[in-house]
Amino acid sequence: MLAALPAAERAALVDPRFVGHVHALRLGLTDPRFPAAAIPGAATALPEARPALLAALRQAAAGPRPADEQPLARSSQGSASSGGPAMDTRPARADVLPDLVAAALADGGADPHRPELGPLVATVPGDPQARNEARQALAAVDDEDVRLRSAVKARDGFFTTFCISPYSRYLARWCARRGLTPNQVTTASLVTALIAAAAAATGTRGGFVAAGVLLILSFVLDCTDGQLARYSLRYSTLGAWLDATFDRAKEYAYYAGLALGAARGGDDVWALALGAMVLQTCRHVVDFSFNEANHDATGNTSPTAALSDRLDSVGWTVWVRRMIVLPIGERWAMIAVLTAVTTPRIVFVALLIGCAFAAAYTTAGRVLRSLTRTALRTGRAARALGDLADSGPLAEGFAAGLRGVARRLPALAPLAIALAGAAALALTAALTPYGSPWTAVAALGYALTSGLAVARPLKGALDWLVPPVFRAAEYGTILILAARADVNGALPAAFGLVAAVAYHHYDTVYRIRGGTGAPPPWLVRAVGGHEGRTLAVALAAALLGAPQFTIALTVLAVAVALVVVAESVRFWVSSGAPAVHDEGEPA
Repeated sequence: MLAALPAAERAALVDPRFVGHVHALRLGLTDPRFPAAAIPGAATALPEARPALLAALRQAAAGPRPADEQPLARSSQGSASSGGPAMDTRPARADVLPDLVAAALADGGADPHRPELGPLVATVPGDPQARNEARQALAAVDDEDVRLRSAVKARDGFFTTFCISPYSRYLARWCARRGLTPNQVTTASLVTALIAAAAAATGTRGGFVAAGVLLILSFVLDCTDGQLARYSLRYSTLGAWLDATFDRAKEYAYYAGLALGAARGGDDVWALALGAMVLQTCRHVVDFSFNEANHDATGNTSPTAALSDRLDSVGWTVWVRRMIVLPIGERWAMIAVLTAVTTPRIVFVALLIGCAFAAAYTTAGRVLRSLTRTALRTGRAARALGDLADSGPLAEGFAAGLRGVARRLPALAPLAIALAGAAALALTAALTPYGSPWTAVAALGYALTSGLAVARPLKGALDWLVPPVFRAAEYGTILILAARADVNGALPAAFGLVAAVAYHHYDTVYRIRGGTGAPPPWLVRAVGGHEGRTLAVALAAALLGAPQFTIALTVLAVAVALVVVAESVRFWVSSGAPAVHDEGEPA
């Protein structure tokens, strides 16, 4: 029967004596993220794991093994009313075929995912007494309540946990019962945020109040889409990308709306808006780089991490530490309230101060962890950091010629070299007159130092800081030169360019995170790499007058956006990557 099923369909085996909650079966048999999965009494496989399932079934049908050779069930739920993920080490029962098949799958290297069921019941009773006990345990637990609670992320910010999730989970259920998909809710959140940005752009007090309310509503929908995905187990690669990308698009579009609204009132805050976007993006790159550097690190020990774990065991410190990093819930709530009652300038000043403190706090902690740990980073981590560096043809050429020099440098050399090049560029752009050729010379030197910084694999203790330094150098140079141009339109054009480049960098992150690898090399070369774009902007400032510089920034922004967005949309729509659901970064 299994072999006769169409190859493109999911197959599932369920023991007819199974006793359990419907949501236990839902967790075990319908999650699209795992090729194979099992709970006590049930096993399933997606098309890519169907051959392994069929082979396991044949092995199980060949007859039970001797007792001393029976495979272990390895279930996360050993009893009918298990309250946690305790491992069941009892041998699979010879009369429960799905359990034997799951054990055979594990033996064959296709270890099935075993979801944590918590209080949910999933068992195959062996006798009438056990069946009666299982039914009593079944009646004692409301699986819909468990399903609603598990729709909410286990780890979230204070504002989201206590001010949004208590009711957004019910909105998620309402959406599920009406057939709405997480992607549709994600899109609704984006549209709501764009309307909020348009309201802020009016520059009126009524528009600012409406913008604040709509921004909170957009965040409610933003929470709802993930909860809907978890509630209905409708995960997808495209959905994870949309959720992550739209979050950034919403926030940065809102910044632009506030800047436009302030301009209507005679206050030019474009530099503050661009500074907020640069700071927030660099914060995210620090998060991404640190996580990728330590994704599969081995031998990981750190007194700082141990202290952090101890603090997490004290209830009130958990919430304080989550709030002071200004995660998205707290950040959007602050922006919404300040928009409604103050001015755009105050919003951006408060945002810059809060994000700067949060960035200093989180980065300092991660630096201490890195310096006090004895982890061995893998080649995968080095490749990920190399991809996040976004090196173009210039940096790659310099790196190829300087590998011999790089191998002889000390461990912290990549970060020191990257910092030196970035600092020299920023100081030159800020201290020399606008249009000075020295900025272009500094940009060429930055390309040289960038190549030297990545000339050897980024496996050092602090090498994860190299990509954030590159982001700060590129974005900061664009901001400084646009501000120094001192002409209408330069800063908005710079805002558009940084937004387009940041999209490319976020897209790189989520490709790596989704297990699909970095963007193709031709795309990185086509948009110049971070050092190529920086040099192009510096040359434009040196060779063109301020009005023409604004036009050059606009043309570059449009060109980068067209190339990276077109390739990104093509990739994610047609991606064959396994289904994922990104839980999102706290920041």
